Amino acid sequence: MSRYVYAFGAGKADGTAQMKQVLGGKGANLAEMTNLGIPVPPGFTISAELCNTYIAKGTYPAELKGEVAGALKRVEELMGRKFGAATRPLLVSVRSGAAVSMPGMMDTILNLGMNDAVAAALAKETGNPQFAYDAYRRFVQMYGDVVLGLKGSRSPFEPLLDAKKKARKVERDIDLPAEDMQALVGEYKAALKKLLPSGFPEDPQAQLWGAIEAVWRSWMGDRAVAYRRIHRVPENLGTAVTVMSMVFGNFGEDSGTGVAFTRDPSTGERRFFGEFLVNAQGEDVVAGIRTPEAVAVMERRFPAAYRQLVDTYQRLETHYKDMQDLEFTVEKGKLFLLQTRNGKRTGAAAVRVAVEMVDEGLISEQEAVNRVSPDALDQLLHPMVDPKAKATVLATGLPASPGAAAGQVVFEAKEAFAWAKEGKAVVLVRAETSPEDIEGMAAAKGILTARGGMTSHAAVVARGMGKCCVVGAKAVEVDEHAGLFSVNGRQVKRGDWITLDGSTGRVIDGRVPLVQPTMSGHFEKFMKWADKFRRLKVRTNADTPTDAKRAREFGAEGIGLTRTEHMFFDASRIAAMREMIVARDLAGRKKALAKLLPMQRGDFEGIFTAMDGLPVTIRLLDPPLHEFLPHEREEVEALAKTMGITPDALAAVVESLREANPMLGHRGCRLGITYPEITEMQAQAIFEAAVNVAAKGVKVIPEVMVPLVAAVPELKHQADIVRRVAAEVFARAKREVPYLVGTMIELPRAALTADEIAEVAEFFSYGTNDLTQTTFGLSRDDAGRFLPAYVEQGLLPADPFQILDQRGVGKLVKLGIELGRGKRKDLKVGICGEHGGEPSSVAFCHTVGMNYVSCSPFRVPIARLAAAQAALAEKGVEDRTAATV
Repeated sequence: MSRYVYAFGAGKADGTAQMKQVLGGKGANLAEMTNLGIPVPPGFTISAELCNTYIAKGTYPAELKGEVAGALKRVEELMGRKFGAATRPLLVSVRSGAAVSMPGMMDTILNLGMNDAVAAALAKETGNPQFAYDAYRRFVQMYGDVVLGLKGSRSPFEPLLDAKKKARKVERDIDLPAEDMQALVGEYKAALKKLLPSGFPEDPQAQLWGAIEAVWRSWMGDRAVAYRRIHRVPENLGTAVTVMSMVFGNFGEDSGTGVAFTRDPSTGERRFFGEFLVNAQGEDVVAGIRTPEAVAVMERRFPAAYRQLVDTYQRLETHYKDMQDLEFTVEKGKLFLLQTRNGKRTGAAAVRVAVEMVDEGLISEQEAVNRVSPDALDQLLHPMVDPKAKATVLATGLPASPGAAAGQVVFEAKEAFAWAKEGKAVVLVRAETSPEDIEGMAAAKGILTARGGMTSHAAVVARGMGKCCVVGAKAVEVDEHAGLFSVNGRQVKRGDWITLDGSTGRVIDGRVPLVQPTMSGHFEKFMKWADKFRRLKVRTNADTPTDAKRAREFGAEGIGLTRTEHMFFDASRIAAMREMIVARDLAGRKKALAKLLPMQRGDFEGIFTAMDGLPVTIRLLDPPLHEFLPHEREEVEALAKTMGITPDALAAVVESLREANPMLGHRGCRLGITYPEITEMQAQAIFEAAVNVAAKGVKVIPEVMVPLVAAVPELKHQADIVRRVAAEVFARAKREVPYLVGTMIELPRAALTADEIAEVAEFFSYGTNDLTQTTFGLSRDDAGRFLPAYVEQGLLPADPFQILDQRGVGKLVKLGIELGRGKRKDLKVGICGEHGGEPSSVAFCHTVGMNYVSCSPFRVPIARLAAAQAALAEKGVEDRTAATV
């Protein structure tokens, strides 16, 4: 018989921390804390398995009601209270919790079990009617918003609350007297009745089951679905439901609530970090409703509870061997832990915590390397505000998530998403964010809120995304309806530029220059560990000496792709390229190519010098020639004038090069076969550059790559030209350099005939961008219109241009490697598509035995770490990746 309900509390629990798939992270950790003897309010957790059942069928097993009733009775006995009773009533919270932490993405209901009789009983029992009716009105509002679906524009509650505060001339909810709180309950219920004929349910059992089902439904809510898509959380995990007896931080001045981290989640510094509110419930801290105080203030207000909290956090961090994120409540001076989990943190904090925990003897170097998500390193490589730049500071808030971002101001999440889709850089400005803003937050470069603290929704979500974020900028007055915010009389309107400094909390007027970060200290130490464990080499895609130098600073071990065509798009060179294209005969083309030769040679000299001692793979000209020519009539006429030909003659050339499907047309090696003089010029530039820098003592390792080969005769044709030109250059220079000739495997036929191709090719580099296109029969330029719908509907697990399709494209890659090495045992194999910097794709490249991956310079550290984690996984080292994104 299946079991669905697991109890915890009072020193005994049915679960452990290892049961996250069943109990969710929250339920599993509550059970673990119970087993450790930490004070946790009694409760029970309903298995996450039932969420999927409910979502699929709209129902749940009949026996669940009996199990819940039995678990609830246990809680009643432990608390000495009765659920729904008019004397000593029991109130509970109903919370979500998946195996993977999704902060704020699903729903929670507090103070459940309230009705008129219960509120009156609590008021009498506590002698504090203000507390009783504050809890009651909170519950009615939360139940209406979450369970009855009135959240957002349909919610009638805030205007009623604001009217009461305005009438009393108070700012805080808790300053309203008991009679106003009681009156609000009636007004809330009346507003509910107008919107929903069924109104508010008075029966606590109906409330309980309504809340349980609402938590299940929230798994498929828009914000939860968007979060899972952004963070690649599996859809089938489901959420557990935790029902826990209420403890109250809003009893009065001897009570409070807080959120804390065992280390600073922004920097990783080893200090107790958090926020606390006296006479408040947890939602007041997390939602940013009131601006909290530092958790250290608690030591003065509640010294005994604070000492117990410090002892508890130290025990939990030592037990879990990771930074913990705690939620706690003090009720009449007594401490209760409501949650612990591995804390979300910035990339910088993730690295520092991992390194320092090794130094402290808590974890091994291998565990440290596994603990940091590769994507988290991306945050360390983001820009910062140029310290030399002149900055007009509009306001200063809390530095919630480091880095810097400049963008145009928008005030709505939907607008942020839409503007970003148009290619605009935006900063989302809100009074406070809510979970509904998730897609806009993901689209924005940075996030600014006027309210909230370091553990508010905006702060936690931004840190998880690696977004620059400033919260609690009190001087900022946001008027979303007018599309502006004001700071001391200065207005910033929708579309105006601002810059956020997430490391200092500054909000800066206008667009301020940003500078790139450098790697040192903890980062260098951490990356040395990663390099020690990985087998896979990491190269970079670089087309300029500047890119090559930067990538080398980031740890690149060579260049896996230099795109020679990018060199021709420079304004000073495009004219010679166009002259070559429109030439009517071989002599004309060679005359134009002679102008391009010194330019290419100079480029290669710079790149070879920057990569002294490391291999450099240079791809011969790849794109179709029409890409270098204008297509609008005005542009054609202007170019024709500079080239000394008629507009009609140039237009005829452009038209002759037009193709129905240029990505499958006259490009790659096909250009070199049709116009071998192009291949000759590029080979000459490569080898002349090589011998020139070699003469200066630079160690040069060129690798010439022929693109878009489908059949071995194509490769042989081009390789023969390259090798002939190399011999000619070496003879003239009286100097030789070692080199390789290879090809990109980017067509299915090339992968299927890789054994034949390996007879000529000395290396393979998988161009998985084109290989994905040609395997799926997709145009990556057009597929963006419908691929998101495929992913949302579950037709594809991910966009195959972002994450390598291992089941299809991956099979071709694996087969090509096996065939190629079957013919040439020392065949060097790498990947140079965008997948070369994507962690799961890097792991695949390790598994199939590639020699290296190649990616953009800023992805190099990410690929280095992903390669190390792949090697450790192969050795069976436990993966304890922390809550970083």
